Amino acid sequence: MKTNLNIQRYMILGLLLAVLVGCNKTSQSSATTLLDDYEIQSGRTAGDRMVLRINGVEYAFRQSPPGNFKIGSPSDESNRGNDEKQHEATLTHGFWMGETEVTQEQWESVMGNNPSHFKGGQLPVESVSWNDCQDYIKKLNDLVSSDYRFSLPTETQWEYVCRAGTTTVYSFGDSREELKEYAWFGAYHVEDGLKASSEKTTNVVGQKKSNVWGLYDMHGNVWEWCNDWYGDYPSGSVTNPTGATSGSDRVVRGGGGNNGARCCRSAFRSYSAPDDRLNSLGLRLCLVDASRRGNKN
Repeated sequence: MKTNLNIQRYMILGLLLAVLVGCNKTSQSSATTLLDDYEIQSGRTAGDRMVLRINGVEYAFRQSPPGNFKIGSPSDESNRGNDEKQHEATLTHGFWMGETEVTQEQWESVMGNNPSHFKGGQLPVESVSWNDCQDYIKKLNDLVSSDYRFSLPTETQWEYVCRAGTTTVYSFGDSREELKEYAWFGAYHVEDGLKASSEKTTNVVGQKKSNVWGLYDMHGNVWEWCNDWYGDYPSGSVTNPTGATSGSDRVVRGGGGNNGARCCRSAFRSYSAPDDRLNSLGLRLCLVDASRRGNKN
């Protein structure tokens, strides 16, 4: 990864815990209900909440409707990177994004192991490679209806839900001083006298303020894998982009508890090799209705 992160590498045991799948029919909005056959009701709006129960563990998601936005940062944004070329992106299908980063409890209930360096059921799982995440997602998909597919988010999906309609440096505005209310950051790198909000560890998910769509820890705590290969942004507008066609590194987003405020910016991009297992790198799930999209892969 291009940022200075502490690396911990662990071998992951190949164990699968085969347990019955259930559903939680409660939801924050009447527009979002998960039925026993995994049919999701229509009439969704941004931030609607849905809860699944898989192997006895709850997974909460927030609705992200179709839309378009400007991905990347304007040329006058402070601390921007030269890989953040701003351009318009359109997403023609709605999707569900994990309300929090995947927890160790969620990971272990499916994989039968916990590779994390910092232990705790409600801490984000970390020390998992992009390849490990694909194994986890495959096993999750084996547990649910084929009409619905889990995946890592694309980089565009990730920034779309992080921004949640905003155009500011962070999902809540431009204030670095306010960042501590939304993010765990700065344990190893504090900029211009900003006080760190995180110790040298990960933190329980969902403790800081959420963005306006109800998503927690989009800034800080642990970096999050995206599905894309890392590469240059296109020059023009794009529709449903999936990133570079090839590469050596996968995109990671969001910044971590070790990093400064710059890395927590909505537009900040980084990358890591697909087999890297870092104790500051985890994941967030995306869930799509494959039957509506005509794509079950």
